[in-house]
This record gives sequence, structure tokens and C-alpha cells, in this order.
Amino acid sequence: MKLKYIFGPVISRRLGRSLGIDLIPFKTCSLDCIYCECGRTNSLTRERKEYVPTDEVINELNNYLSTSPELDYLTFSGSGEPTLHSDIGKIINFLKDNYPQYKVALLTNGTLFTDKNVIAEVKRADLIVPSLDGVSEEVFSKINRPVNNITSQEIISGLENLRKEYPGEIWLEIFIVPGINDKEKELRLFKETIARIRPDKVQLNTLDRPGTETWVRPVPEEKLRSVTGFLGDKVEIVT
Repeated sequence: MKLKYIFGPVISRRLGRSLGIDLIPFKTCSLDCIYCECGRTNSLTRERKEYVPTDEVINELNNYLSTSPELDYLTFSGSGEPTLHSDIGKIINFLKDNYPQYKVALLTNGTLFTDKNVIAEVKRADLIVPSLDGVSEEVFSKINRPVNNITSQEIISGLENLRKEYPGEIWLEIFIVPGINDKEKELRLFKETIARIRPDKVQLNTLDRPGTETWVRPVPEEKLRSVTGFLGDKVEIVT
């Protein structure tokens, strides 16, 4: 059977054996990040709707998981922003009600957590991995190129709300782009913001395959170690 909405399992650096769940058409997102390995966002939006048929996603998951595959995580990810799908909560609830032996992870850009309904929908996930690549508006805009009206402060406020309401683990991901968000001023803002959000982990990432913009380069490991030491003991490098 050809799978339309799930992919893998893949061996993830962070999540082990992970089955991907893709709820969004290719490159439909609220951000257009300069480092994205999938290329430019061709549908830049923050509109929530049923982008792919919910019942078909559930049927595909049910058929696959009923064979009891060996998995570490069921992971909402792919080529767009998963929380844009208006029925993500229904799908998470199906998984936790029918296949509680599997952990559920959500990889997200964190742009929609100012909406408390979105937080309520994802509360049963075991792990949420939001990204935050810039605290100052200048850096955020340069790296993430958001749809109109999304600001870094809005995202940070949403992540603070998430921490208050969500009982599971939060691993905050920061993608370091040399010369943009690795300067002392921005790193100090990151440190202050991490203290506000209170994630369980902070994971530093950098380019390991071509991004949207060809001028984006990886950060040398020595620099990553320096940033890790500056940001604190919850910080680790994703390798």
C-alpha cells in the first residue's frame, strides 16, 4: 500500500526510530526559513484548516500501527507546519487512545501557540520540539521570513503559554546561522528568553545539508561549543 500521509520510519538523531506524519501540503508554512532543506515556502500562511483529509490520515495510521511496528516516536513533521492542520488534536487523541504504547512528538515552528486552542489540541503529545531562531525582530525576520504580522515576541509569548499549560517535555531548538544569530547581543537575548520559556532542553542545530539560501553555511563545532557554554547547562548540540 502506498502511504500518502506517513513516512519512514527514519532513524532520527534525536528521536530514534521515528515514524513521520505529514499533515500539510508541501511547503505550506507560516515561515520561510533561509535554512530549510525543503526549499522556499510556496504557500506562506497562518490559516488553519483541514489541509489533508483527517479520516484518511487516521485510517492510514491505524492500518500501519495495527501491525505493531517497533518505533520510538510517532512524529508530526514533514514539509510544512503541522499545527496549521485544524484536526491535529483529533489525530493525536486517536493515537493516544488506541496506541498508547507509542510516544507522540510534535516538531513545530511555534508560531501558533498564542492560540490557546492550539495548545489544548496538542497537550496529549509526549514531546514538543519548537524552534526559535531569533529573539530580536531584526534577526527573526532575517532568518525566518514570517507571514505578515508574526513577530518573535508573539512566538515567545506563545511558548511561555505552552510551558504553563503543557505537561509534557519541551525541547527548544535554536538553529545557529553564522554572522546573524551567533553574536553576543543576540545570544544574551536567547539566554534571557530561555529562562522565561523554561524548556526541558535546548538543542543547538546548524546546517548539515543545503538550505533554501545557498549563502547559509554551517557553524564550526568550536563556535557551537562556545555558544553552548554561554547559554547554560540545559543546552546540547544536535549532531
